[in-house]
Amino acid sequence: MATRSVARKVTLGRLERPAITGVLVREVVNFSSYWRSATFSSTVEPTVYLLAFGFGFGSLVSTIGGYDYVDFVGTGVVATAVLFSSAFPAMFGTFVKYQFQRTYDAILAAPVDTEELVTAEALWIATRAGVYGNVPMIVAIFFGLEPSWGMLLVPFIAWIAGFGWACFGIAIAGYAKSIENFSYVISAVLTPLFLVAGTFFPIEGLPEWAQVLAQFNPLYHCVELVRNAVFGLEGWEDLVSLGVLIAWGLFLWRVAIHAMQRKLVN
Repeated sequence: MATRSVARKVTLGRLERPAITGVLVREVVNFSSYWRSATFSSTVEPTVYLLAFGFGFGSLVSTIGGYDYVDFVGTGVVATAVLFSSAFPAMFGTFVKYQFQRTYDAILAAPVDTEELVTAEALWIATRAGVYGNVPMIVAIFFGLEPSWGMLLVPFIAWIAGFGWACFGIAIAGYAKSIENFSYVISAVLTPLFLVAGTFFPIEGLPEWAQVLAQFNPLYHCVELVRNAVFGLEGWEDLVSLGVLIAWGLFLWRVAIHAMQRKLVN
């Protein structure tokens, strides 16, 4: 009887490390077969934005917000790289895995539950975003951005933001009825958030209502944290931005779990 009681306690455990590790190892092994294309798509587009805006508009606007325009864009595009390397792979990758490849059905046949599956997937995507998000900043260094010790914080900021966007993508995939539904999310949600994030121009030049909405935009807070980490932290303002990103990630984490539970189990 005691043995059965212990077994029940083990079975009811949440977020067991062996289960999460197993899913992560599978992702790493699978990633080794397509890392070149994933790296190319996740880093080249933000870098193109950096070069196009930094040197295109930079030839017309030398400084903005007290920074050289290339430096301003080079730090801001980090958030764009995080978005491209987390939300989009999470949306499309998750949908393909459960709808066409049936990968998640196979994983859930093992001693892994939906909460552990979603957590492991989000952790893996966030880790990739934490790496890829640094590429535009590194490119900007070659074009004049002064290195600073604060840059060491950027991978962690990118990881936290990437976790939230990964959970966002997983949640959207869980609720979507078809892959075509992603077009609505990209056009109506991600594109406006992308444009009102302070990446290419300060939000102070926007109407007051847009500035208020920007305070609820996780991309904006990622941009502010990265920019301040590189040029000088702002104390409480940065703690607020960090808190927003953490709260955003935790909330979307639970939403993603609910969405996938509904899709895979119910």
